[in-house]
Amino acid sequence: MTERQWRPYTDLAWTEPIITSPEDYAEETGRFAELIKKNSAIEVKSLLHLGCGAGVNDWTFKRHFRVTGVDISPEMLRLARKLNPGVRYLKGDVRDFELGEKFDAVAVPESIVHLRTEEEVRRTVANAVGHLNPGGVLLVGTYVREDYRENNFVYTGSRDGIEVTVFENNHPAGETCETTVVYLIRRGEKLEVHHDSFTGGLFPLETWRGFFREAGLETGEEKLEGAYDRFLAGEGEYLLRLFIGRRPRRT
Repeated sequence: MTERQWRPYTDLAWTEPIITSPEDYAEETGRFAELIKKNSAIEVKSLLHLGCGAGVNDWTFKRHFRVTGVDISPEMLRLARKLNPGVRYLKGDVRDFELGEKFDAVAVPESIVHLRTEEEVRRTVANAVGHLNPGGVLLVGTYVREDYRENNFVYTGSRDGIEVTVFENNHPAGETCETTVVYLIRRGEKLEVHHDSFTGGLFPLETWRGFFREAGLETGEEKLEGAYDRFLAGEGEYLLRLFIGRRPRRT
């Protein structure tokens, strides 16, 4: 999503199936599917998933829709194809890719937080709407400036003699937020330590509403609380907003 892909999406992507599983995200993804169906003015058969990552959401989405996933990371796409062999996956930048087809729904559950500027988000929303059938729904999950807090998370798992622990820190910095990760990868007596960070945009609630209005969408929203509580280290709160925009039938 950014010009420089951060390491969890490149050389460290292989750790993703070790520290998490699709079952971890099944409940919240089921909620996304429910909201898509509830808010759509048409029957939702096809779903375009932007920023699909390793496909953990698609593991649940495919039970409801015919899914096409798009991501900029070849490493993540390889994981997604292995997890969901019946799903179509394509490499592309969510800001400007063009498939030449339309879908009943488009979902961006959270990957949009990697975008740094309002213009990038605006382009992504417009591109999503350009792939959306009239009456269909765009669902975006993100955090907004008013809700954002500094948090720490821990993810851990082991497989085939490899133990992986990931520490993540989220830090607000005015109009941006910084996410820093530290990886501890142990193979027997050998320990590897890796780290990286990215800076994303941190936009106010009204700005997010404006993105949807500018795209001509009939909008609604709700809060998604507790989605990552199981990974929190110490006290904290990680609150996501779900923005649901329906494309008018008459365009």
